Amino acid sequence: MYSQFTKALKVIMFSLVLALPATGWSNTIEETPSAVAMTGDALFVRPVMIATTILGAAIFIVSSPFSALGGNVEESFDELVAGPFNTAFIRCLGCTMTGRKVSAIVSQEEE
Repeated sequence: MYSQFTKALKVIMFSLVLALPATGWSNTIEETPSAVAMTGDALFVRPVMIATTILGAAIFIVSSPFSALGGNVEESFDELVAGPFNTAFIRCLGCTMTGRKVSAIVSQEEE
């Protein structure tokens, strides 16, 4: 019985060790939006998300006493105001994931 348990434990540990390299590469997503995606984002998505941010802020103000009683003011702010704000303003044009697009800063050599 003890040897079966240790054998099963070794198999589980070995499979977990094999899964570790996959988690290291999970966040390396590069987005290169097309001109159509950028145009659609600028003309349709951004104005809708700005309106959603304003509407979400109004709903948050009205519902904040109830959220305070329930103890979830921070969660309601994140969902109603911060989420739409980040989608509208802190996202590269045409990208689907929120966050700034990181680019390398290249210094120019002085002549």
